Amino acid sequence: MSKAIVRFLAILGALWLIGLVIVMVAVIGTKGRVPSKTILEANFEHSYLEDAPQTPPARLLLSDKQTLRDVIDAIDRGANDDRVVGLIAKIGAAPMGVAQTQEIRDAVQRFRAHKKFAVAYAETFGEFGPGNGAYYLATAFDHIYLQPSGDVGLTGILMESPFVKGTLSKLGVTFHGDHRYEYKNALNFYTETKYTGPHKEAMTAIMTSWFNQMKEGICQARQIAPEKFQALVDAGPYLGKEAVDAKLVDGVLYRDEVYGKVKSQAGEGAELLYLGQYLRRAGRPHDRGKKVALVFGVGAVTRGKSDYDPVGGSQNMGSDTVAGAIRAAAEDKDVKAILFRVDSPGGSYVASDTVWREVVRARQAGKPVIVSMGNVAGSGGYFVAMAADKIVAQPGTITASIGVLGGKMLTSGLWNKVGLSWDEVHQGDNATMFTGTHDYTPAEWARFQSWLDRVYLDFTSKVADGRKLPKEKVLEIAKGRIWSGQDAKNLGLVDELGGYDTALQLAKKAARVPEGEDVKIVVYPRPKTLLQTLIERRGAENSDQEALSQTLAKILEVVQPVARELNAVGIRRNAQDQDDVLRMPRFEAER
Repeated sequence: MSKAIVRFLAILGALWLIGLVIVMVAVIGTKGRVPSKTILEANFEHSYLEDAPQTPPARLLLSDKQTLRDVIDAIDRGANDDRVVGLIAKIGAAPMGVAQTQEIRDAVQRFRAHKKFAVAYAETFGEFGPGNGAYYLATAFDHIYLQPSGDVGLTGILMESPFVKGTLSKLGVTFHGDHRYEYKNALNFYTETKYTGPHKEAMTAIMTSWFNQMKEGICQARQIAPEKFQALVDAGPYLGKEAVDAKLVDGVLYRDEVYGKVKSQAGEGAELLYLGQYLRRAGRPHDRGKKVALVFGVGAVTRGKSDYDPVGGSQNMGSDTVAGAIRAAAEDKDVKAILFRVDSPGGSYVASDTVWREVVRARQAGKPVIVSMGNVAGSGGYFVAMAADKIVAQPGTITASIGVLGGKMLTSGLWNKVGLSWDEVHQGDNATMFTGTHDYTPAEWARFQSWLDRVYLDFTSKVADGRKLPKEKVLEIAKGRIWSGQDAKNLGLVDELGGYDTALQLAKKAARVPEGEDVKIVVYPRPKTLLQTLIERRGAENSDQEALSQTLAKILEVVQPVARELNAVGIRRNAQDQDDVLRMPRFEAER
């Protein structure tokens, strides 16, 4: 009897083990195959994350979101894959920044350089609205087709900024603060009703730089004489066949007609495969060779850990997480170089300094650090980057903003309006320095000014040292001013123009990796293990988790815009609740 029980238990154990193997094979086997004749398919009508933190809210709500790196890696892998013959992409309302647009344009052009076709299809470029950025992206493709009812909203660039001084005044709230120096314009949101002279000058320069970049790319791709481009823009938008007559698109066709053309061009037996599916099946490029660490610094710079705010729909660059990742990469003897991807409008000075220090220490340990900038790498986002061996930015990246600001909301007028009164006791001459119910005393204001001077001196000195620039030049080009990546390169604040590909080539060169050899890119901090992923993704409650995720996502679509606007106004009683003293000015661009 006991032997029978033992045999029975052994059989159960064997069946359990076989079942586990089957599950493992099923999970791994979902990679599938890449057809022998593949047309990559993409949808560029949405924005892309740079990276998502390894936190429960991010994993729940962002698990299905593609990153920009996913897109670039898939296109680059396909460029070198003999099974891939072409690429078709839907474009039309791409809500992505200029730098991300340029990153994808670069990847598409590398793809075409391998003698593979690339076709863009749009229902419309901005249906009764601006479509400049989406059209700019489309011009990287061999051919552009527009639905007959569609338009090309090539109308030029508009940049506008809100100002809440009047609103705050009606509420009985005023802002008292200061900045270093006149181009550090984020405070203008609270203190002005329109652009100041320096503010307008900086915004105009960014707008002009972007416009010229789009002009160069569009004219080169569509063989338009540069001197005719302004007139072309001034005559927009273009309705349907007008776009064909202006040689902006190659034809007006419906989706099925475009896909028919593409399949015919690819030849018999060609199959479509979305970029994400292809990447899962084919695997990422740069998966063998000497190790290069990839560290992401995304979102507002804060002290603590990187996280995702599901209500505001934003993420932060936590100094503990990012500094720890750089430190771990520097201590790994197998890592030959560090690729630091930065997309940040700035934030905490102290947190930025923490990350800066680890970049310096990594270089002292003999590990080259190459920064690749995304849409924005300004103020604190530039601070964390400035000590790197090399800085790479796209021409359209917004960067620099070397300056500092601070202050507090004075809210007594608001409390008086609603009948709320405050009283307090304090010990210490400057104990009231950070409360919103008292303005600064002369002594507190003097200490505040000394603090601004200290931060600005530290920032500009570290720029001069890290970028090997004369201090006089740094002081001339700093003053809190934002620059495009193109202008920043001309000023010496950036070394090269480009994206991931350019930064990786510089990392290989700095690590003395021979030109013909590949490298293995490893993300730090290390992603969660396969077992953790299996438990989270394949558990019995996975369907419930997916349903909850979809429900939360729909709720947050409504909540997040409101939360962002409330956060932007930032009415707080205590100034210490705000540590984003190295941050970018607020503006919106219609492209």
